[in-house]
Amino acid sequence: MPASRADALVFFGATGDLAYKQIFPALQALVSHGHLDMPVVGVAKSGWNLGQLKARAKDSIEKHGSLDPAAFEKLCSQLSYIDGDYGDPTTFKMLRATLGAARRPLFYLAIPPSLFATVAGGLASAGCVEDARVVVEKPFGRDLASARELSRTLHQFFPEESVFRIDHYLGKEPVQNLIYFRFANPLIEASWNHRHVESVQVTMAESFGMAGRGKFYEEAGSIRDVVQNHMLEVIACLAMECPSGKDHEARREERGRLLETVRPLAPSDVVRGQFRGYRQEPGVASDSQVETFAAARFQIENERWQGVPFYVRVGKCLPVTATEVLVKFKHTLRPVLDDIGPSTGSFCRFRLSPEEVIALGARVKRPGVRMAGDNIELVAHYQPPDEMEPYERLLGDAAIGDATLFSRQDTVEASWRIVDPVLGNVVPLHEYEPGTWGPPGLDLTVAPPGGWHDPEASKAAL
Repeated sequence: MPASRADALVFFGATGDLAYKQIFPALQALVSHGHLDMPVVGVAKSGWNLGQLKARAKDSIEKHGSLDPAAFEKLCSQLSYIDGDYGDPTTFKMLRATLGAARRPLFYLAIPPSLFATVAGGLASAGCVEDARVVVEKPFGRDLASARELSRTLHQFFPEESVFRIDHYLGKEPVQNLIYFRFANPLIEASWNHRHVESVQVTMAESFGMAGRGKFYEEAGSIRDVVQNHMLEVIACLAMECPSGKDHEARREERGRLLETVRPLAPSDVVRGQFRGYRQEPGVASDSQVETFAAARFQIENERWQGVPFYVRVGKCLPVTATEVLVKFKHTLRPVLDDIGPSTGSFCRFRLSPEEVIALGARVKRPGVRMAGDNIELVAHYQPPDEMEPYERLLGDAAIGDATLFSRQDTVEASWRIVDPVLGNVVPLHEYEPGTWGPPGLDLTVAPPGGWHDPEASKAAL
């Protein structure tokens, strides 16, 4: 039986940074596309009124989206605001009254996880949780133990099927195309295994630094911030088996099964780095041991991927801003060829951002009598940045109860199990210069066969 559509959207943290950068532009887009025809209630404790919230929403959309006057006017007509303390029962009584006849609200907790229990308890005490759904933002804990504790907290008030853990990376069109491209093309899927793939590498590079997020990063670091969630989700999409059906649990089941087969990281699998100057950032300790760069080597212990290393490299203050996947195929000796060296140029390349690109690397014969060739790249697909932003897609899916692109608790726990052994200062920290590809000597420790692929070269070729 299909899930019921939500009949109201309530977002806590309405005056916060996430609402400003992501939620308001997504709400206008949902209205513009006819997918948000319900009351929208913002809740925060800022001493604001509704007029100030609408002004904030307009400024948000102008800076982080594109103002659509008609859609924005309609959004404002649906918008209301409650200014109240999350620890005050009166706040939730006001919310219940504001919801009126709505009985299937969608609650979006754009607030720190430390406040989840307070807000969930307040909703329950005001009679707001029956038939409701709740959307929570990452991080889903700081390690495996805290992720389990956070789950227990939420499950006091909401069953698992009503909890939507949002990871905006799964809402990106290029990430979904990883799955589609594999299973829609038999030639690709037939070679997607240890018999043909030499290695897989994923780079998520940012050329900028903290951008005012130093205090947050001191509590997270690159492994917690993007490896445990975004990068392992990408690996799951790349490596999972074909889902058995179209329903949302089929895809979530296969992502979860794949992550269960990933071997926990050992210190020898990881390199950590910190860019020179990080400790001078606002909110950062002068002796900080938090990583702004991480490289890791993952092993998937199943029949399809046995022996194939998956490499991940993430970091700030790197030479380029781009996210790219390179699946490198094995070289097969062919006696008829004159050039039988180790470099065949055979690969599949997925650029996930800022553009979406799918390209195939191959070799073609060079003119002349010798059976020798050159590497070429065939661009199979190119698309400018997403037309539908991830938050529009994900909030729309949560409103109709489609959990396909949300993380299940067992998948969250599997991801933490993988990175738990290398959290904290288990792995030494090395300094690197801004604008470089991480700590010196990285290629001697954690690096794919033949070295790391350079997304900067790919970007220059577009």
